[in-house]
Amino acid sequence: MSQFINLSQSGFQAAVSQGIGRRQLLLLGAAALSPSIVHAASSWPDTVRAARGQTVYFNAWAGSERINAYLQWAAGELQRDFGVKLQHVKISDAADVVKRVRAEKQAGRKDTEGTVDLIWINGENFAAMKRDALLSAPFAQTLPNFQWVDTAGKPTTLVDFSVPTDGLESPWGMAQLTFFADAKRLPQLPQSMAELLALARSQPGRITYPRPPNFHGTTFVKQALIEHAPDVKVLAQPVTAAALEAQAAPLWRFLDALHPHLWRGGKQFPQNSAAQRQMMADGELLLALTFNPNEAANEIAAKRLSATVQSWQFAKGTIGNTHFVAIPYNAPSKAGAQVVANFLLSPAAQARKADIDVWGDPTVLDVARLPAADRARFQSTPHAGQVRQSAPALPEPHASWVEALEKEWTRRYGV
Repeated sequence: MSQFINLSQSGFQAAVSQGIGRRQLLLLGAAALSPSIVHAASSWPDTVRAARGQTVYFNAWAGSERINAYLQWAAGELQRDFGVKLQHVKISDAADVVKRVRAEKQAGRKDTEGTVDLIWINGENFAAMKRDALLSAPFAQTLPNFQWVDTAGKPTTLVDFSVPTDGLESPWGMAQLTFFADAKRLPQLPQSMAELLALARSQPGRITYPRPPNFHGTTFVKQALIEHAPDVKVLAQPVTAAALEAQAAPLWRFLDALHPHLWRGGKQFPQNSAAQRQMMADGELLLALTFNPNEAANEIAAKRLSATVQSWQFAKGTIGNTHFVAIPYNAPSKAGAQVVANFLLSPAAQARKADIDVWGDPTVLDVARLPAADRARFQSTPHAGQVRQSAPALPEPHASWVEALEKEWTRRYGV
């Protein structure tokens, strides 16, 4: 019970009297609360009580069987421990959900008349919801489990594509651009965009990237932008026409040089990273890319990739960010959404999500600060295909750069 050293006996008994059991409090991480959370924590039992019986419609990407299975597991835990029904609304693009919430606001939907309780989100979609006041009141720092988030070592848990989160979204997992290839076919792994260009020239037709605006394709373009921009500090600011022209000019020159050597001469591109991964597995391509450093290990464990596949990140770093969950302004089940967000931050849920055999999504928590029993949840044996040496995570450009880059890429290369 060392987790409860800062929770008064009277507070503990009050929580129990309101139907919150010891196991639930352990999951909620109510211990060792920081000063910023103490006041909010006094009302947390009320939030948990209000959430009981609610259905939370969680709009989340459904393109992975592993992720879908993980959410099914979470739904079972939440129903059993909190009486909250988690309904996974399977989507292909969070932008569509943003449009729906915006349309609901324009139609005059009130604060409890929406269709979305929780959304898996980050980047330009979060920036749009924040800008257009489509989000509920700040809640992330009031979640008891937020105390364990590694805000110092993982600053992107507080800043989303250079946009401060201001408590409007709760961190869920970490991501970083990662490449993977079969070492039997590609023993020398390129360590920069310049080396990738040299490889494409020496192996024409064996390299490509997903077509923007696919997220992975846009990330590839942003990585090239960061490596070629004259002043990377400008990328942290909202994009302007002048900034785009000045900072992206070397990017377009790089892509002009790269595309003729790509698969199908750069005239066609895979629609997504899954298609590129399959092409790599079939030997048609030399490498693939992902935003989950453990994806290759997942695929090897599932026997969809050879055990000789290696993952790596460029020596000087690759783009990294955090993905989040957020509550729309008109969510009918706001209390339930907070309970779900808090559960997703619990050491038990984060450790299961980080398990290669379950999902392999890196944790947002500072594992070293966790109680010993929770630290032990994260111990695992190395898996084939994992990144052997992590590279620095480079900050994302400001969210406004995404649309500008995608529009210009399409103008230049999309026809």
